[in-house]
Amino acid sequence: MYTDVNKNLISMNIISYRKLLPEESKTYRVIRLESLEKFPESFGANYHEALKIEKFQIESDIEEQTFGRFVLGAYANDLLIGICTFVKSDKNSGTIYQMYVKKEFQGKNIGQGLIEAVIHEAGRQFNDIEILLEVAPGNDKAYNLYRRTGFLEVEKTSAQDSSHCIMMKYMPKKIE
Repeated sequence: MYTDVNKNLISMNIISYRKLLPEESKTYRVIRLESLEKFPESFGANYHEALKIEKFQIESDIEEQTFGRFVLGAYANDLLIGICTFVKSDKNSGTIYQMYVKKEFQGKNIGQGLIEAVIHEAGRQFNDIEILLEVAPGNDKAYNLYRRTGFLEVEKTSAQDSSHCIMMKYMPKKIE
């Protein structure tokens, strides 16, 4: 619920980013379900189907702190207001999934901060890792956010799924 406290947190820029802790898996579930319910067109999962799942794989990954799989959260003080998941593949690449910021906190560069934090954490854990993501056609806000943070559109290879989503790859800016 959007309150004066929320407005003040944003205006004071008290936003922090960190990996979710094992005891925060249920909080993750709540915000993940919210994302599916409020923005069904943006995700490859269905809210009503997700409700039937007793425990998401990512919940277990958070609880077990599974190597190569993590969720970063955006926090306004102690309130989880956004999530972004990273999953490493077998090769030296990984994919960003489930990028979501609560509606009342959108448009305040929190999503950009989340993406940058995930890129930093993935780079810290895995040197020179290739980072990919997919965005639904027509989701211009997300597409533009990804472009601002250094992602460019790439052609899908035959090994990648045949979804209609746009594949993007992180291309760090070279310092000359």
